[in-house]
Amino acid sequence: MGVDLSHRLVPDELWELSAPLLPRFASRPQGGGTAPVDERAVLTAVVYVLTSGCAWRFLPESFGVSPATAHRRFAMWTKAGLWHRLHQAVLDELGAGGELDWSSAIVDAASVRAKMEVSLTGANPVDRGKKGSKLHVLSEAQDLPLSVAVSGANLHGSRAFKPLILGIPAVRSRRGPRRRRPVKVRGKAYYSAEHLRWLLGRSLIPRIARPGIESGERLGRHRWKIERSIAWLFGYRRPTVRYERNGSHFLAFLGLAATLTCYRRFAKLTT
Repeated sequence: MGVDLSHRLVPDELWELSAPLLPRFASRPQGGGTAPVDERAVLTAVVYVLTSGCAWRFLPESFGVSPATAHRRFAMWTKAGLWHRLHQAVLDELGAGGELDWSSAIVDAASVRAKMEVSLTGANPVDRGKKGSKLHVLSEAQDLPLSVAVSGANLHGSRAFKPLILGIPAVRSRRGPRRRRPVKVRGKAYYSAEHLRWLLGRSLIPRIARPGIESGERLGRHRWKIERSIAWLFGYRRPTVRYERNGSHFLAFLGLAATLTCYRRFAKLTT
């Protein structure tokens, strides 16, 4: 694997954030167990699969790890919760630099087709009932994704509304304690009396248009930001079609895409 490609997919600053978070695999006294591998090479291979959308078996030999090893380590890291912690680590850097806009959070969803009927899939009502998954995304007031989730395509977006908000990590601030609560919450198809009560009970100001009563034009002035955030996530090819049998693996790729989207903003601050 060329050094330029490795550093482009996993720059030094990203590796410095990732390395302390990787699970440690101790060798057993009797031998065997998890063999040591170049973990940066594995992470680079995972990012390559995410960005290119290639199948694991087509992973180029130049990465220095076999497809089976890369996939096995990816599964281990996913089970250990690495991607959520890495996303929070990048958000911490942005939050400490005052780069997160907590004036509001924006919620939206998008559906993708699934190649097989597995966990977290369902009949997509906007794709002639074909099997698919729905990606749920919550961004801060500009366009940086703070929280992501995956469900079957037949699940109404409102069912993911609360989990997305509760999934916002506690992020470092430029000054004061960590923060995980925006001032307002915006969304297009999430109106319900229950949601209003729930938001107000948590001191969150709802900005959700009532169907048939309030125009969505005012929301449109903000909705393009979450649409741009979703477009950035789809810029990584792996989440655009659901190939993973395991729903947690598909969510892992979506979480890694969110992490890299936020990292690009952080990288601009350090250059």
